Amino acid sequence: MSASVRRIGLSLGADLCWPICYEQILNSLDLRLDLDGQQISFQVNRTTIEPFDIRQPCEYDLVIDRVTHWYHTSREWIKKAILMDGLYVYNNPWSIQSMEKQTTYCAMAKLGFPVPDTWMIPPKSYEEHSDLDTTLKRYARMFDLGRIGQQVGYPMFMKPYDGGAWKGVSRIDNEDILRTTYESSGTFLMHLQKSVVGFDRFVRCIGLGPQFLMVSYDPDAPLHDRYQIKHDFLNDDERAILEDMTITINSFFGWDFNSCESLHRDGVWYPIDFANACPDSQVTSLHYHFPWIVMANLRWSIFCAATRRKMPRNLNWEPYYQINEKDIPFREKLKQYAAIGHARLQTEQFHAFCAQHLAYLEQAVREYFSTQSAQDAVRQKVATMFPEHEVDAFAQLFWDRIQQWRKQSVSTGY
Repeated sequence: MSASVRRIGLSLGADLCWPICYEQILNSLDLRLDLDGQQISFQVNRTTIEPFDIRQPCEYDLVIDRVTHWYHTSREWIKKAILMDGLYVYNNPWSIQSMEKQTTYCAMAKLGFPVPDTWMIPPKSYEEHSDLDTTLKRYARMFDLGRIGQQVGYPMFMKPYDGGAWKGVSRIDNEDILRTTYESSGTFLMHLQKSVVGFDRFVRCIGLGPQFLMVSYDPDAPLHDRYQIKHDFLNDDERAILEDMTITINSFFGWDFNSCESLHRDGVWYPIDFANACPDSQVTSLHYHFPWIVMANLRWSIFCAATRRKMPRNLNWEPYYQINEKDIPFREKLKQYAAIGHARLQTEQFHAFCAQHLAYLEQAVREYFSTQSAQDAVRQKVATMFPEHEVDAFAQLFWDRIQQWRKQSVSTGY
């Protein structure tokens, strides 16, 4: 049997804790998988930033990317490697570059998702440009912001059309606040989105490949408590709807790793923010849920690298639009959208692969998160986020929550 090495690269920015855990677990597993007449092993390294020849070969089979949404050098290297070397990357860098929240709202609203009413308004201020004055004088029209506010309805949220990490997001309760907030919004191109008043649940569904984590979310809590430790807050039908929504969005835009935020009111799940294709993966916010992210990352990356999963170089939206044209209820359309997603993300093959080759992984992850190495990784991240006098307390808090996950993950099937 011939030997073959799969090389996994981590393209990182400020991420600290999960890469340490990922690397240590993968190296400790020392995998030797028998697949298609080969014995496959794995190596993991962190990609570096340096000049590159567009024709130089890429040493990686797969890259887990965390920076192309903002760092252009890494993005262009990754795009080159996909086009010329057959590299597999999550997520699709062209989609990350161009599919901001505006695009996702439009596409999913067209497919029938109950996206809340959303308006786009021109920015209050502009960056200098040689043709700016001419363009605005010829074509920009005065508008009544108060009238638009009445059409959208209060309360609403003003938020950047391409934003993230809650930057620039404001709750708008009346016209005075709307005008004041707009006046101070600078060059941000803003959405006004109708608030889902009276919702009873806020859920963030994280999709990593065909794996899903449902988390009850409290945006008003401190960062370390927003991801709540709750179980049984969804029934089977609700879970299925959120999974179907998430895999539809992710497969539509070519995203392996994304999170979908939805609010529940009167039996309807309203997706309010689902262009999050670089989801928070830090222990300082995920705490209890952090081991799941590490484990899901290991499963999907090992599967993709081992099977040499092909990277789709473009997006094909037509099958979704064909389903949308059918005269059937939205829930039936959503099931059919999700079926496309499961086919594209190879759900059946993935689960078969994990059952055959990675059945012991959850136990290995559980054991790893009892070690001093794991605790040190947690503390390193905490030390970068908290004042020195709070490091001990928060490092212990997050570690205790991880130990809670270790005890509960088997019994809850989490």
